Amino acid sequence: MSNQTTVTEFLLLSFSDVRELQVFHFVVFLVMYLTALVGNILIIIAIAFDHHLHAPMYFFLEYLSILDLCFISVTIPKSMVNSFMDTRSISYPACVAQVFFFVVFSAADLALLTVMAYDRYVAICRPLHYEGVMNRRACVHMATSSWLAAIIFSAIHTGNTFRLPFCQSNVLNQFFCEIPQLLKLACSDSYHSEIGGSVFGFLLCLTCFLFIIVSYVHIFRAVLRIPSEQGRHKAFSTCLPHLAVVSLLLCTWFFAYLKPPSSSQAGLDLAVGVLYAVAPPMLNPVIYSLRNRELKAALKKLFVGRLFSKN
Repeated sequence: MSNQTTVTEFLLLSFSDVRELQVFHFVVFLVMYLTALVGNILIIIAIAFDHHLHAPMYFFLEYLSILDLCFISVTIPKSMVNSFMDTRSISYPACVAQVFFFVVFSAADLALLTVMAYDRYVAICRPLHYEGVMNRRACVHMATSSWLAAIIFSAIHTGNTFRLPFCQSNVLNQFFCEIPQLLKLACSDSYHSEIGGSVFGFLLCLTCFLFIIVSYVHIFRAVLRIPSEQGRHKAFSTCLPHLAVVSLLLCTWFFAYLKPPSSSQAGLDLAVGVLYAVAPPMLNPVIYSLRNRELKAALKKLFVGRLFSKN
């Protein structure tokens, strides 16, 4: 008798079986979700309504905020519903959709961070050519290309994953559907067919990471040649938040996807999942933009100006 069964739903990992802790998890995730929503929406509104911020750097910040809104909305709402309703199930089609959009927004996020590194490289190392290289048309093309590449990559990766038969179990050791956890449930004779896609994804991430590193090597060399200490500080201040987010994102991705399966523990997978699926979209508005004087001035002008105009 074959041990292969047709999976119609998956069971996600819950943070706790105690009802009080489930409610606590719902409240904590709700606060984090609302924080991410408010922070990113404020950035989008400020950049859209202030013509002084219609520059390439702020165009990419606005695009990053839109990505963060979509990225965190893929995983958090379903987890909150499960905790509130005291359930763990997610249907097969919903799991496919969650994986597809999670990979889309993850890949687009990484592509955008790579483009932002190139933007900082041109601004600091080639300032005389910045207006010509990073014009509006070029920025739109870069953003569109990152979207298309992410959609194609996600379609291939998701299709290769869900064409595998699942014969181990339907229990995922994560609070959302992700490919590494799904591959653990695939039949052993079908598991290796996804190795090629995993290697390709790793090489893609590694290529983006190396491009960012090379860009910052040139940036730091150019900054150190600036004679003014104030000029060096200003140049570093525009780069360090981006570099911090890239480091956080890539380190958690590499740890989550490249650690040996035998050392995987449910609690560790859960903590890493929260770190790279929830923390970046929530922290990006703070470390990228809310510390930016021009953006804070635009927010103050937007809301204070409208308040006085109403009065």
